[in-house]
Amino acid sequence: MKKNISYSILALSALMLIASCKTKAPEIEGYKLMWHDEFDGKKLNSSYWNREVRPAGWTNHELQAYTEEDENIYVEDGKLVLRALQFPLKSGSFYYTSGKVQTSNKVHFTYGKVVARAKAPKGKGLWPAIWMMPSEDKFGNWPVSGEIDIMEVLGNETNKTYGTIHYGSPHAQKQGTYITPEGTPDFSDDFHTYEVEWEPGIFRWYIDGNLFYVENNWFAKSRAGESFDYPAPFNEDFFIQLNLAVGGDWPGKPGPDTDFENAKFEIDYVRVYQKEHYDTNVTKPTAKVPEPDENGNYIHNSFFSYDEPLNDGKDWTFLTASAGEGKATIANGLLKVETVNAGTVAHSIQVVHPGINMKKGTKYRIQFDAKAEEARKIRVAITAPEVNWTRYFPDTETDIGTDWKTYTYEFTMNYDDDPFGRLEYNMGKLGSTSTVYFKNVTVTELK
Repeated sequence: MKKNISYSILALSALMLIASCKTKAPEIEGYKLMWHDEFDGKKLNSSYWNREVRPAGWTNHELQAYTEEDENIYVEDGKLVLRALQFPLKSGSFYYTSGKVQTSNKVHFTYGKVVARAKAPKGKGLWPAIWMMPSEDKFGNWPVSGEIDIMEVLGNETNKTYGTIHYGSPHAQKQGTYITPEGTPDFSDDFHTYEVEWEPGIFRWYIDGNLFYVENNWFAKSRAGESFDYPAPFNEDFFIQLNLAVGGDWPGKPGPDTDFENAKFEIDYVRVYQKEHYDTNVTKPTAKVPEPDENGNYIHNSFFSYDEPLNDGKDWTFLTASAGEGKATIANGLLKVETVNAGTVAHSIQVVHPGINMKKGTKYRIQFDAKAEEARKIRVAITAPEVNWTRYFPDTETDIGTDWKTYTYEFTMNYDDDPFGRLEYNMGKLGSTSTVYFKNVTVTELK
């Protein structure tokens, strides 16, 4: 089966398509160029793009109002510019406007390679994105009918980008990240090429031609409990969206140093390629379900008896976010977590262990020994990274003293089965940067 771009694009002859862009898009072996916009005209091509108008707070508690004004959306020097503006209010707060464009009812397609070259703005609270939404909510309202995020960058962390799919009920997601190598331009320093290959049963994300994430496992389930055959919901037409958000649940509010003179998301081009044929006869992969050891324990390296990489996403992993700075090391039977900057949220400094098989109705015990160089608080949780960060064991604030102490928590898992539960120790913005030590960590399934 092969689905092509539809509606207005199908009505264009090959000559008109070539003539619409002065810049010729390159060919890619194994693909046919189906549509592209090089933004080499004097204004946004309204045959391709809609200017979306939305009020502030419309979604994700974002602060900007999306307008159709040329000060927020314009073409300049062969690039589309989406610009965020800040206006002071008498109350002392600010009002924000920005730009969002999308191809709904004009350019939509099923399967293909989407390639975009763009430069993100720098500054806390700025949130540019290149993403796709379904042309019809065939399986149900968001997120049931899916969302494909090709690029998202947070303005306070411009060395990192995210590739994500959202789907299901309850809301689930799969996400990969890419961090620019030290000493190279980050996503606000220069233009980078963002790419997703969307094929039946698989997604691949690339940065500057470098593959950084592959995903082939998801589901489609409505709020009424109806299930749809894989690879739904990602087997229907989607359209493209480009926007620059301000604030919201993820990036937080702009800071006093956020430079709105340069709050510009610049897009050099967007190109869509398709193969001549896609084999839609695909089956859902069988997820490998973690198994506990003979004692019912799901934690690997519970006693920190060997060193292991803490940045590979396997077993013990150290993470920072939202201005958090620190490091973690394993030595002498201990996990040591040092904090340089506690960041702006509790999970700014975080040690996690994935692979906890959460089964509905099953009782679990979390147990560990810990101490700190100075008395402080941490938060303990078991979360669902792939089910909208549901808290199977809720964030529990724990007082850690300067002497070793054993901490024990028992709980019953009351949600649907999830083999991808994750133990978390959060040590970010909790009033201290004191170093914390852990040993003898277990998460045990109780019979």
